[in-house]
Amino acid sequence: MRRPFITLLAANALSVTGTMLCVLAVPWFVLETTGSAALTGLAAFATTLPVVVSAAFGGTLVDRLGFRRASVLSDLVSGVVVLAVPVLAATSGLSYTVLLALLFLRWLVATPGETARKAMLPELAALGGVRIERAAAAYDGVYRGAAMAGAPLAGVLIVWLGTDALLVVDGVSFVLSACLVGGGLPRAGGADTGTDGRTDGRTDAGTGGGRDRYLSGLRDGLAFLWRDRLQLSATAMLVVVNMLDTGVTQVLLALYARDVAGDPRAFGLLAGAVAAGALAGTAVYAAVGDRLPRRLTYGTAFLLAGVPRVLVLALGAPLPAAVAVAAASGFAAGAINPILGVLQYDRIPPGLRARVIGAMTAAACAAMPVGGLLAGTLTTLAGLAPTLYAFTCGYLLISLPPFVGRAWRELDRPGAIPGERKPDRSGVPDRPGAVARARQLRRAG
Repeated sequence: MRRPFITLLAANALSVTGTMLCVLAVPWFVLETTGSAALTGLAAFATTLPVVVSAAFGGTLVDRLGFRRASVLSDLVSGVVVLAVPVLAATSGLSYTVLLALLFLRWLVATPGETARKAMLPELAALGGVRIERAAAAYDGVYRGAAMAGAPLAGVLIVWLGTDALLVVDGVSFVLSACLVGGGLPRAGGADTGTDGRTDGRTDAGTGGGRDRYLSGLRDGLAFLWRDRLQLSATAMLVVVNMLDTGVTQVLLALYARDVAGDPRAFGLLAGAVAAGALAGTAVYAAVGDRLPRRLTYGTAFLLAGVPRVLVLALGAPLPAAVAVAAASGFAAGAINPILGVLQYDRIPPGLRARVIGAMTAAACAAMPVGGLLAGTLTTLAGLAPTLYAFTCGYLLISLPPFVGRAWRELDRPGAIPGERKPDRSGVPDRPGAVARARQLRRAG
């Protein structure tokens, strides 16, 4: 029964494509309607802050509602909010303040849907007899592919249809994703796991009001992450590397394209090479990842994903060499997210999965705005080449924990992972209750 697993991938592809359409449509829409670069920047801020807030606090609600139900509600509300922008603009008028409020709400409600779909992956993979390494790689590959295709699609649609029509397509993509999850995934089992592990999304009948239970659940998720030194170290690595990536992507690549390559198209080529390489790396990891040592693979991938592509820029290499190295670094990066997904599915109990993943996502995104400021400030003070060398050192240092950290040894010791047992006859390892819930899904389906 691989249909639910494939349905989940398709729904996430639709949602991610819609997100990319919105990412490009909104700044263009603001520029068209206001003509102000400052207001466009403020609108961009309104789309990033709620992601951090929602990832940090929305995971507990996802655990309480159940993964399937939370995904459907999130996509439906997101679709309605996005559709409201062109409708209001074409009818009663849309003030800038209302636009900011709608953008904030859209990203606030969309993030829990992404968390919910990621959280239900282990059970649906087990239901279809797909090994978790391949399932995580397939999920990440679909995500990367949809994001890569969504950007040029948005550019074409803006030219052909205009931003209003593009936002309509964005809203419809969310509604279609909700329909796929609501109608294509089983109503019992892991797809609707709630806080206490029930398959109906209900929480336990503990004492206290809803607010108390919510705060208690939030504390439980954060406490679990704090006690798990391996996942805490992985999260800390993501905080730093996402900050560095933001500085490289938003500032340093553009400066290299202007000052070294002398061609603004170099910016797009370098960014596109990383994305294409990452998609290829994810596909290769899906095929052979279950036969590779996780810790060594993760550490090597992390090291190669950052250091070479920035070092080659610092050395002032010609554009073809920089593009080739960027593609190779992207290829190495393709293994990172699947291994992180396996790590999360191995160690987080289903009842805490959404809130812990949400906390990790929020932390990973929290320092991203600092990266652009850091890159811009260092470049102003020291110049482009010294800043690139500094960022190279940062990538090198943050890649060391998997090689030297004691907690990282657990990544290659299945017996040390709570709840994991030997594979059953299907060859699918039993994550905490995943196979048992998969059997529930088979009976329900």
